[in-house]
Amino acid sequence: MTRRTTRLHHAAAALVVASLLAACSGDGDSGAASEGSSAVTTEATTDATEPGDTAGGDTSAPPSDTDGVDPGDDPYLVFPTLGPPTGESMVVGLVNTEGVPSLDFPDVREAMEGAVEYLGQHGGFGGRPIQLETCIAKGSPESSQACAQELVGKGVELVLLGLDVFPDYATYTAAGVPVIGVLPILPGDYSADALFLTGGNATVMAAVALAAQDHFGATSVGIISADNPGSNSSEASLTAALDLLGIAHTTVKGGDNETDAGFQGLVREVTSDDPDVLVSLYADAGCIGMMRARVSLAIDTPVITTGICSSTEVLEQVGDDAVGWNFVGVSTRADTPASRLVQEIMAPVLGVEPDEVDQASLGLGALGLYMVMSLAVYANQVAETGDVTGSAIRDHLATSTDLELWPGTSPIACGASADYPSICSFTFPFAEYVEGGEVRTIEGLEAVSVLDHLP
Repeated sequence: MTRRTTRLHHAAAALVVASLLAACSGDGDSGAASEGSSAVTTEATTDATEPGDTAGGDTSAPPSDTDGVDPGDDPYLVFPTLGPPTGESMVVGLVNTEGVPSLDFPDVREAMEGAVEYLGQHGGFGGRPIQLETCIAKGSPESSQACAQELVGKGVELVLLGLDVFPDYATYTAAGVPVIGVLPILPGDYSADALFLTGGNATVMAAVALAAQDHFGATSVGIISADNPGSNSSEASLTAALDLLGIAHTTVKGGDNETDAGFQGLVREVTSDDPDVLVSLYADAGCIGMMRARVSLAIDTPVITTGICSSTEVLEQVGDDAVGWNFVGVSTRADTPASRLVQEIMAPVLGVEPDEVDQASLGLGALGLYMVMSLAVYANQVAETGDVTGSAIRDHLATSTDLELWPGTSPIACGASADYPSICSFTFPFAEYVEGGEVRTIEGLEAVSVLDHLP
């Protein structure tokens, strides 16, 4: 099979956390972090690593894959031309949840640390080296509170949230420490004293509903979902968005782990009323099961799902059984300076050569990578007119009207929705699987804005 991998666009959409919390429940012990919530510290120094050091990567010179690339005036591609930062170190906190069954996301932290390592040789945050203080939360309010108190005690200027289920906003606010997160998880995050570069379930599912109506002409939607808290949260956001648009919907729920016969039963039941579009909220192995079940029953109803079902691991298993599947938050991969820079940054993290980095399989790590690199762009802009501080970066993000999410393809509009004041991103692409192995952007769905369609 000829396969061209896809990249996760700005990927909050591609990776709906509430769905993933459920999807990870069967594999929650893998990659578990050490017990407790003690912090680990990573400092991006200005010393070049030794050549051949795959742990840190040889960052003493601009990446070989981007040599000769002229970034021109593009602030999102300037990093290969920047040298090591020489200013005063900025102490930045990072909270991420790991080591708990169904709540284990080390790839987010690893990608963020990899971005910090890269910036340690390429400009830092506006010319300031980044000293990253990492604290591992354990999926409980107590552990998140302990991390907040620990990081505030270390004098951080800025706190980054990887995936933190119960952020202790009160502690950060009392200390005057700004908070910027990858994406919101619980409803309270939408109005928290924080900014989230991507929108989570509320925006993703609004995009799914809007695409179902505007692109597929759907007046009825069949939803297939696991019956657990994570998937139920995603399903609730989706049905609210469908209700807002006046689209009829029916939901069929299955188990976290279904057999082939079980998935066939779910597909048979949800299509009994002949809906115009199906939405699958299954992930990973569930993507494979659903794709095969649809083909085995000769169902040709189009399916919309999250970008996790477009991963290399899934498509290598199902091949052209994925025809008719459409992915929110995914666009065609192009060989560009930006995509090569992603590969260069992630290669040391993954322990492979840059051309071996499969961007379609970065998973949740893509979210962390894009956030850190976006903040580096904003910090560079702050440096042009004033002092670079954590608060200055946050204020620039909150008030600017011409920002994009790195690598510079999706608009940022913090506070554009009065009902979701902490959210900064409302636009998503959609891609489809094409017979023969290609996943490509759908014409007309290159940038679906949900700003006026949020429930």
